[in-house]
Amino acid sequence: MLQTFATPISALLDERAEGHSLPAGLYTRQDVFEADLEVFFRNHWICIGLDCDVPEPGDATVVDIGKTSLILLRDDDNEIRVLHNVCRHRGSRLLDTGKSIVSKLVCPYHTWTYELTGELSYAPHMGKGFDKECRSLKQVAFKSIGGLVYACLSDDPPEDIARLEEVMRDRLAPYDIRNAKVAHETDVIEKGNWKLTIENNRECYHCSANHPELCVSFVDLDFGFDPDALSPEDKAQAEEHFALYEARTSQWEADGFPSAAVEQLVDCATNFRTQRLIISGAGESQTPDATAASAKLLGTMTRKDLGDVHLWGHNSWNHFMGDHAVVSIVIPLTADTTLVRTKWLVHKDAVEGVDYDLDKLTNVWIATTDQDAELVARSQAGVEDPAYIPGPYSPFSETNLDKFATWYIDRMRAHGY
Repeated sequence: MLQTFATPISALLDERAEGHSLPAGLYTRQDVFEADLEVFFRNHWICIGLDCDVPEPGDATVVDIGKTSLILLRDDDNEIRVLHNVCRHRGSRLLDTGKSIVSKLVCPYHTWTYELTGELSYAPHMGKGFDKECRSLKQVAFKSIGGLVYACLSDDPPEDIARLEEVMRDRLAPYDIRNAKVAHETDVIEKGNWKLTIENNRECYHCSANHPELCVSFVDLDFGFDPDALSPEDKAQAEEHFALYEARTSQWEADGFPSAAVEQLVDCATNFRTQRLIISGAGESQTPDATAASAKLLGTMTRKDLGDVHLWGHNSWNHFMGDHAVVSIVIPLTADTTLVRTKWLVHKDAVEGVDYDLDKLTNVWIATTDQDAELVARSQAGVEDPAYIPGPYSPFSETNLDKFATWYIDRMRAHGY
């Protein structure tokens, strides 16, 4: 029997006050969670992985989104494919969760066999009149944007992903992450709703108090501050920092490296923000001492002083630096648990222990993700408490949370809620 709720989702959406966090039910209720999966993870573009997750023909990896299971693979012609992991016979899963190497996709139930293009090639005992042509595996709409694989499960994917493609094409080209390799990968289960995970990532209000490792290389002031709360010395330092930003951004762009902030955060379907950020300290990379973790730089990069190209969407955040990249993908599991899958990328020819030290490469974002998981769990416990009342966002350092909440409400309403 379906669970019923006294308040419809539309009423919860109406309750949200501008400039404030969301009503509790939007973080906690099962019907909202199911609606979120349908709206944001079936009908919008989501990041599911990377070209370099499947570097060779026959490489495949399974990505599960709710009840939907996807196969990301590289076919015999070296082309990326995204297929539904559902046999066209009686629906059996073809591949188990995780990575595989396959020459064909063979259903373990009745051995229906598919080419890596998804075409059905063998279906025993189906008779002479059986038409294999109409039984290929279902294809999934996808785009590889600079080596990031975005998929949309809808038959009518949002067209405004074209802006993301246009902006990121030149920004990501020098890093050539299509031909990078995954040096390390972690899955962390955060005990909170996926929106709390995304909100936590979209502000650095909490960084100085919670992320000592990240703050060696990351400047929390980049994402807003109240100038009246600063001492005269700190205010002067902030003004000096932003003057440096203006000069550095102008120089980077003059050198042919797009750097200025680009936002598509409200009044849109495909939600993203990107900017080339200054790296603090030694200025090279997000490592414990802010120096490069890998001596072999990514792609065609020859400089370590080009900062951090950050990119976020509604289910991912990414950092591209001269020596390595960090890609994090968010997948809701339940109303109060979320998977954060993080991958560290290096040049495909970089050798661990020779070109890079794995601990130096991964230390900052392993620590930061674990710290964020604790903060998200605290937030989830708070929104479940009857005493919770949506609070005001900082107009200085949480403006992007306000935009995300506004976008979330608008997209829910656009899909009939």
